[in-house]
Amino acid sequence: MKAVAAAIGVLCLSPLLLATTAAMAAAGSGASRNNACTPGGKSVDTAAVAKQVASILGGQGSDSTVRVEGLELPDEQIPHAKTIVATGIAMKLPERGQVVALATAIQESRLRNLTYGDRDSLGLFQQRPSMGWGTPEQIRDPVYASTRFYKGLMEVKGWQQMTITQAAQAVQRSGYPDAYTQWEPLSRALQQAIVKTLPNGGQEQPGQEPGPTPGGGGGCKPGEDGADWGTIPEGSVPAGYKIPADASPKARTAIDWAMHQLGTLYQWGGTCTAAHGPDPMGRCDCSSLMQQAYAKAGVQLTRTTYTQVKEGDAVPANALKPGDLLFTRGTAAVPEHVGMYIGSGLVINAPRTTKPVRIEKVGDWQILAVRRIPALHS
Repeated sequence: MKAVAAAIGVLCLSPLLLATTAAMAAAGSGASRNNACTPGGKSVDTAAVAKQVASILGGQGSDSTVRVEGLELPDEQIPHAKTIVATGIAMKLPERGQVVALATAIQESRLRNLTYGDRDSLGLFQQRPSMGWGTPEQIRDPVYASTRFYKGLMEVKGWQQMTITQAAQAVQRSGYPDAYTQWEPLSRALQQAIVKTLPNGGQEQPGQEPGPTPGGGGGCKPGEDGADWGTIPEGSVPAGYKIPADASPKARTAIDWAMHQLGTLYQWGGTCTAAHGPDPMGRCDCSSLMQQAYAKAGVQLTRTTYTQVKEGDAVPANALKPGDLLFTRGTAAVPEHVGMYIGSGLVINAPRTTKPVRIEKVGDWQILAVRRIPALHS
């Protein structure tokens, strides 16, 4: 499919090896091993991969003592691998789907967001604008490229029963259809190491389908459900909105900071520490937007929706104050989404994959719980 692939040694699989690979996959070959090797693939020191992942994603930079074939530029490659894994989790793709995506990106670009390729191929997956994958700008957005790959994978009937290389080829239609298999061990090692760096070990299920649940605002005061604002375009501030004068200084700081993230794209597992920057993992998910907004006001929150709903004090939905945390989707005990009340019947939140940080009307939310953090109002 790509000129990048032509430069890579291709290992052809016999029918026997293909059958063996399929049998291993069916048996759950994702279990961690010190030296993982898939038939037709390359032996990988999973401990070395884990050490390099922990070093880079922990902020220390690449460990010069670690050498892993296929990760010659780990500072560039591992963050892209994390984006692929996090996007897969956000789209509810299982581990196997994430491994398929990683193996594909390693083969196609060596996990580099390339500005060139065979003909008009670009990005991590060497997707071609001329073949309908998106605009050049979209394809070079790692989250968009990963999302498009996963959507293509989900359209392949029976991909879960295919070998990793068969599933990758069904999406990519490469001129080197057997090339992906050599990267399966490395992809598995990366996936297993990366999920440990994500919230709740990659187990948190983001509230992403299909958006806020209609519910009439959960008992707000009359006029405080935001109905008078009409349609609010994505990423914009409703004309005439001002942070309420009765907001505490810390709540005002948190709201103001959150509003400066408007329009930035959602990224599950993103830290929300650089939402406007080039690294997708610096973008916000719902709970990191809350965490970082509160942090700017000097108030500490835990990282996930599931833990934030246990913080502070429960208050009724008809007694909202600016800065309160509103929870929706799932159940009151285990909600899947969180936003911040900003007064005037409005809530700011990072909704779901492919959507930007936005302001919505409280009346469009089915409020399951409200938590007030006393430190924000002190």
